[in-house]
Amino acid sequence: MRQVPLYLTVTLVGIWLLLNGELSVVSIAFGTVLALLLVLAIAQLRPVRPRLRHVHLAIPLVATLLVDIVLSNLGVARVVLGLTRNRQVRSGFIDIPLELSDPHGLAILAVIVTSTPGTSWAGVATDGRVLRLHMLDIRNEDEWIRSFKQRYERRLLRIFE
Repeated sequence: MRQVPLYLTVTLVGIWLLLNGELSVVSIAFGTVLALLLVLAIAQLRPVRPRLRHVHLAIPLVATLLVDIVLSNLGVARVVLGLTRNRQVRSGFIDIPLELSDPHGLAILAVIVTSTPGTSWAGVATDGRVLRLHMLDIRNEDEWIRSFKQRYERRLLRIFE
Protein backbone atom coordinates (compact mmCIF):
# COMPACT_ATOMS: atom_id res chain seq x y z
CA MET A 1 0.00 0.00 0.00
CA ARG A 2 1.14 3.54 -0.73
CA GLN A 3 2.30 5.87 1.97
CA VAL A 4 -0.30 8.56 2.66
CA PRO A 5 1.16 12.09 2.30
CA LEU A 6 0.72 13.54 5.78
CA TYR A 7 0.94 17.27 4.92
CA LEU A 8 -1.61 17.01 2.13
CA THR A 9 -4.00 15.00 4.31
CA VAL A 10 -3.72 17.43 7.23
CA THR A 11 -4.19 20.39 4.89
CA LEU A 12 -7.33 18.84 3.39
CA VAL A 13 -8.75 18.11 6.85
CA GLY A 14 -8.03 21.72 7.84
CA ILE A 15 -9.77 23.02 4.73
CA TRP A 16 -12.75 20.74 5.43
CA LEU A 17 -13.03 22.07 8.98
CA LEU A 18 -12.81 25.68 7.79
CA LEU A 19 -15.46 25.15 5.14
CA ASN A 20 -17.68 23.17 7.48
CA GLY A 21 -17.43 25.79 10.22
CA GLU A 22 -17.78 23.21 12.97
CA LEU A 23 -15.12 21.73 15.21
CA SER A 24 -16.58 18.48 16.53
CA VAL A 25 -15.39 14.89 16.77
CA VAL A 26 -17.80 13.86 14.00
CA SER A 27 -16.64 16.69 11.71
CA ILE A 28 -12.96 15.89 12.32
CA ALA A 29 -13.54 12.16 11.76
CA PHE A 30 -15.54 12.71 8.57
CA GLY A 31 -12.98 15.25 7.28
CA THR A 32 -10.16 12.80 7.97
CA VAL A 33 -11.91 9.94 6.16
CA LEU A 34 -12.77 12.24 3.26
CA ALA A 35 -9.19 13.55 3.05
CA LEU A 36 -7.73 10.04 3.10
CA LEU A 37 -10.09 8.90 0.35
CA LEU A 38 -9.25 11.93 -1.79
CA VAL A 39 -5.51 11.53 -1.26
CA LEU A 40 -5.61 7.85 -2.17
CA ALA A 41 -7.88 8.48 -5.18
CA ILE A 42 -5.59 11.13 -6.67
CA ALA A 43 -2.33 9.31 -5.88
CA GLN A 44 -2.07 8.08 -9.47
CA LEU A 45 -2.41 11.63 -10.79
CA ARG A 46 0.67 12.79 -8.89
CA PRO A 47 3.64 11.06 -10.54
CA VAL A 48 6.18 13.30 -8.78
CA ARG A 49 5.89 13.42 -5.00
CA PRO A 50 7.22 16.45 -3.14
CA ARG A 51 10.37 16.06 -1.10
CA LEU A 52 9.94 18.49 1.76
CA ARG A 53 13.28 19.07 3.46
CA HIS A 54 12.66 21.90 5.94
CA VAL A 55 8.92 22.40 6.31
CA HIS A 56 9.36 24.72 9.29
CA LEU A 57 10.81 27.34 6.92
CA ALA A 58 7.35 27.74 5.36
CA ILE A 59 6.20 29.78 8.37
CA PRO A 60 8.61 32.72 7.83
CA LEU A 61 8.00 32.45 4.08
CA VAL A 62 4.24 32.87 4.58
CA ALA A 63 4.86 35.77 7.00
CA THR A 64 7.09 37.47 4.43
CA LEU A 65 4.48 36.89 1.74
CA LEU A 66 1.70 38.42 3.83
CA VAL A 67 3.77 41.55 4.49
CA ASP A 68 4.69 41.76 0.79
CA ILE A 69 1.03 41.44 -0.24
CA VAL A 70 0.09 44.39 1.98
CA LEU A 71 3.01 46.48 0.71
CA SER A 72 2.25 45.55 -2.90
CA ASN A 73 -1.39 46.55 -2.46
CA LEU A 74 -0.26 49.93 -1.19
CA GLY A 75 2.19 50.29 -4.08
CA VAL A 76 -0.45 49.41 -6.68
CA ALA A 77 -2.89 51.83 -5.05
CA ARG A 78 -0.27 54.61 -5.30
CA VAL A 79 0.22 53.91 -9.00
CA VAL A 80 -3.50 53.67 -9.75
CA LEU A 81 -4.29 56.84 -7.80
CA GLY A 82 -1.40 58.71 -9.43
CA LEU A 83 0.47 59.26 -6.16
CA THR A 84 3.92 58.54 -7.59
CA ARG A 85 5.39 62.04 -6.91
CA ASN A 86 5.93 62.99 -10.55
CA ARG A 87 7.93 59.79 -11.04
CA GLN A 88 7.43 58.00 -14.34
CA VAL A 89 5.78 54.61 -13.84
CA ARG A 90 7.51 51.98 -15.97
CA SER A 91 5.87 48.60 -16.44
CA GLY A 92 7.33 45.72 -18.34
CA PHE A 93 8.86 42.28 -18.21
CA ILE A 94 11.70 41.09 -16.02
CA ASP A 95 13.65 37.88 -16.58
CA ILE A 96 14.81 36.20 -13.38
CA PRO A 97 17.38 33.39 -13.54
CA LEU A 98 16.15 30.42 -11.51
CA GLU A 99 17.99 27.86 -9.44
CA LEU A 100 14.74 26.24 -8.27
CA SER A 101 13.74 23.25 -10.39
CA ASP A 102 11.38 21.24 -8.18
CA PRO A 103 7.90 21.35 -9.80
CA HIS A 104 6.21 21.73 -6.42
CA GLY A 105 8.51 24.61 -5.48
CA LEU A 106 7.82 26.28 -8.83
CA ALA A 107 4.08 25.86 -8.26
CA ILE A 108 4.39 27.58 -4.87
CA LEU A 109 6.48 30.31 -6.50
CA ALA A 110 3.71 30.82 -9.07
CA VAL A 111 1.17 31.17 -6.27
CA ILE A 112 3.41 33.70 -4.52
CA VAL A 113 3.85 35.77 -7.67
CA THR A 114 0.19 35.78 -8.62
CA SER A 115 -0.97 36.58 -5.08
CA THR A 116 1.21 39.67 -4.94
CA PRO A 117 -0.47 42.64 -6.65
CA GLY A 118 1.57 44.37 -9.33
CA THR A 119 3.28 41.20 -10.56
CA SER A 120 2.10 38.40 -12.79
CA TRP A 121 3.72 35.15 -13.91
CA ALA A 122 4.34 35.45 -17.65
CA GLY A 123 6.13 32.15 -18.17
CA VAL A 124 9.21 30.02 -17.71
CA ALA A 125 11.83 29.32 -20.35
CA THR A 126 11.67 25.86 -21.93
CA ASP A 127 14.76 24.78 -20.00
CA GLY A 128 13.12 25.95 -16.74
CA ARG A 129 16.00 28.24 -15.85
CA VAL A 130 14.46 31.68 -16.43
CA LEU A 131 11.23 33.05 -15.02
CA ARG A 132 9.54 35.91 -16.85
CA LEU A 133 7.43 38.26 -14.76
CA HIS A 134 5.35 41.24 -15.76
CA MET A 135 5.54 44.09 -13.29
CA LEU A 136 3.30 47.11 -12.98
CA ASP A 137 6.04 49.39 -11.69
CA ILE A 138 9.72 48.61 -12.22
CA ARG A 139 12.02 50.89 -10.26
CA ASN A 140 15.35 49.09 -9.86
CA GLU A 141 15.35 45.83 -11.80
CA ASP A 142 18.58 44.40 -10.36
CA GLU A 143 17.55 45.16 -6.78
CA TRP A 144 14.12 43.62 -7.36
CA ILE A 145 15.63 40.41 -8.80
CA ARG A 146 18.05 40.13 -5.87
CA SER A 147 15.23 40.66 -3.38
CA PHE A 148 12.93 38.16 -5.14
CA LYS A 149 15.59 35.46 -5.15
CA GLN A 150 16.47 36.02 -1.50
CA ARG A 151 12.92 36.41 -0.15
CA TYR A 152 11.27 33.59 -2.10
CA GLU A 153 13.47 31.37 -4.25
CA ARG A 154 16.20 30.68 -1.69
CA ARG A 155 13.61 29.76 0.93
CA LEU A 156 11.78 27.46 -1.48
CA LEU A 157 15.09 25.84 -2.40
CA ARG A 158 15.68 25.04 1.27
CA ILE A 159 12.15 23.67 1.67
CA PHE A 160 12.04 21.54 -1.50
CA GLU A 161 15.60 20.76 -2.63
